[in-house]
Amino acid sequence: MKIFDNKILMITGGTGSFGNAVLRNFLDTNVKEIRIFSRDELKQDDMRRDYNNDKLKFYIGDVRDINSLEDTIKGVDFIFHAAALKQVPSCEFYPMQAVQTNIIGTENVLNTAIKYGVKKVIVLSTDKAVYPINAMGISKAMMEKVVVAKSRSLDDNETIICCTRYGNVMASRGSVIPQFINQIRENKEITITDPNMTRFMMSLDDAVDLVMFAFEHGGNGDIIVQKSPAATIKLLANSLKNILNCPEHNVKIIGTRHGEKLYETLLTREEMVSAMDMDDYYRIKSDTRDLNYNQYFVDGEVITEAEDYHSHNTRRLDENEMQEMLLNLRELQPDLKEFGIN
Repeated sequence: MKIFDNKILMITGGTGSFGNAVLRNFLDTNVKEIRIFSRDELKQDDMRRDYNNDKLKFYIGDVRDINSLEDTIKGVDFIFHAAALKQVPSCEFYPMQAVQTNIIGTENVLNTAIKYGVKKVIVLSTDKAVYPINAMGISKAMMEKVVVAKSRSLDDNETIICCTRYGNVMASRGSVIPQFINQIRENKEITITDPNMTRFMMSLDDAVDLVMFAFEHGGNGDIIVQKSPAATIKLLANSLKNILNCPEHNVKIIGTRHGEKLYETLLTREEMVSAMDMDDYYRIKSDTRDLNYNQYFVDGEVITEAEDYHSHNTRRLDENEMQEMLLNLRELQPDLKEFGIN
């Protein structure tokens, strides 16, 4: 996109899977500079060596520490805010850590971005923020509320803040696909929580496409959602076994982990009523009503005919489609090569 020409982009949590995917899309463009902000000096050093590109600048810091954001954000034009605690079980055991990073950390990023006149901030959320039953999802839901609340005091001539919300990113760091592959590699049983559990399926490239769509079309306080297919965990495991030529590999059902859902929801029925259908995406406009409650009696929506959009009622992948998605994942190519799959 031409809008990034000669501009400075910052990625919080930039050493993660999403940050690496963004770099693949941006390093060969005319972007002036990409600032990687994270607290992991080892991953930053690995990234520095891997890319060896003068456009990349590295900043050690933590979104919890607003002072560490000050120097990084000065001069930045655009921010992709990806820093977060994302693991459901660990957030269940340490919920205040999720609060510190996902809620307070996000507010720190937004306050600093507004202070220094950043043009646009895209905040990455998750389907677990919808009807949350776990600490990670609750913290992300509150993060979305912070985004919407901050945006109410801004207009489009100031900083624009919007959210993206998406489901499981396939083969991202800490996700189930690398775990299944390691279990097969080590000749261990594949551990499945619940074979009938469904999840939305999207690639890292899809995640970047969603953020770029939000960048182009999102307004203040909007939440942009990508329409994604879903699959059961059983189908995912079986597809992976067949791809790796080990269809008889043992599977063990271990039951759901702390805070896990049977299926994930991307939009509530209340959101579906007013969501704007934009072909491959939904746009949830910010509710701009104020605390004058009289408006609720004239501006409300009828929700009885709407339905949630979740991984149990969206389009399901069949095994051929699932295998094709896996075979095309850039992140799996080294593993596939190791198993002799071309």
